[in-house]
Amino acid sequence: MKLMLEVQRIVDDTQIPTNSQLHNWSKTAITLVTKRSPLELVIRIVDKAESANLNMAYRRKSGPTNILSFPFKANLPIPSNLLGDLVICLPLVAEEACVQSKDLFAHWAHLIVHGILHLLDYDHDTPANALIMENLERTILYKLNYPDPYAEAEPPSSKFTTNDT
Repeated sequence: MKLMLEVQRIVDDTQIPTNSQLHNWSKTAITLVTKRSPLELVIRIVDKAESANLNMAYRRKSGPTNILSFPFKANLPIPSNLLGDLVICLPLVAEEACVQSKDLFAHWAHLIVHGILHLLDYDHDTPANALIMENLERTILYKLNYPDPYAEAEPPSSKFTTNDT
């Protein structure tokens, strides 16, 4: 399976996976779900302002969101290799990983897999579809050696105890 990946880094930070990681996660997800090849994918890493603008323009929802998927759909006389674009909000991904007590790169991998499944026409719009999509995500992330993103996080242990009197 051949994947041509373009990564657009509008923001830069040490919390962004390498192009190699992004390519590996993307290729693994695509290979396990479709036989289409070669494929082209764009991953754009943005700030909260750009994410919020795109979320409002395309989904009519206010505020930033962790990932947006833009599948390429066109009625062309010849087939296209373009799968679509993923737009990921760097600060929001980092915040979510921290709040949810998840490994940052495991969360990145999950969002890339989730977004690619949307590009491949999977959705979580009904309970049945959500179950199919979540099981695919689990399978792909397992193959990538990441934990189940839907498993309950362990509560942080407390160094302090309280005595109610």
